[in-house]
Amino acid sequence: MPALDLYHNAVKQALIKDGWVITHDPLHLRWGRKDMYVDLGAKRLLMAARAEEKIAVEVKSFVGASEMAAFRDAIGQYAIYRAVIRRTYPDYILYLAVNDIVFNSLFEEPIGQLMIEDEKLKLIVFDAEQEVILQWKD
Repeated sequence: MPALDLYHNAVKQALIKDGWVITHDPLHLRWGRKDMYVDLGAKRLLMAARAEEKIAVEVKSFVGASEMAAFRDAIGQYAIYRAVIRRTYPDYILYLAVNDIVFNSLFEEPIGQLMIEDEKLKLIVFDAEQEVILQWKD
């Protein structure tokens, strides 16, 4: 089992406050002989459609020596997880959860916008101290 991200519990609490039920902590993926773990799986009932919306959430803190190395690793991990989820849990949508400071300093920059557009990133922007979701970026 992988180590929990610095903001794992903050994102978990933010999702719960936003009406989500945590179904997996973590969500186990397997492709071939490789095991992977997305930080969280969650669902919520869509009353109007009488259906469930399901998401997988990979939490990233972007702490370390190089912001760009963390960015590269997060985008690569997102791409791998998204490909596996499409084939193993096709009813789940993958999101990358980043705190508002990282979002503003990296994802609002041209390189972040390029990756959002080209990789079709879905983001959850959260406030770690308040444990709330600030934005859903689809």
